[in-house]
Amino acid sequence: QVQLVESGGGLVQAGGSLRLSCAASGRTFSSYGMGWFRQAPGKEREFVARINWSGSYTYYADSVKGRFTISRDNAKNTVYLQMNSLKPEDTAVYFCAASQKLFSNNILRPEECNYWGQGTQVTVSS
Repeated sequence: QVQLVESGGGLVQAGGSLRLSCAASGRTFSSYGMGWFRQAPGKEREFVARINWSGSYTYYADSVKGRFTISRDNAKNTVYLQMNSLKPEDTAVYFCAASQKLFSNNILRPEECNYWGQGTQVTVSS
């Protein structure tokens, strides 16, 4: 069992930065790949980024590539999402998720995730 709690969301102007954190409970955190997703009002949940268990491999959605960076610290049971050059279209609730699926250079689908956090709101004003 893994419990996930996101933090770090808020209101920021376009062009600004935010760093999201996802703290995990449980001693098996390092055995899971992790992902970040987001969901805007009226839209489906979409993949943002993923990272493998050790942090050595990452993969990003085209819409955030070059602006967002996913990382993890297994000693702290935490995964991060550094978001730079934010745009109004990045406005959404951001969720972290844990997945037992082996890492691949492809999007992580929501149905491939075993555990979810409650989400944190990110609002980017123009």
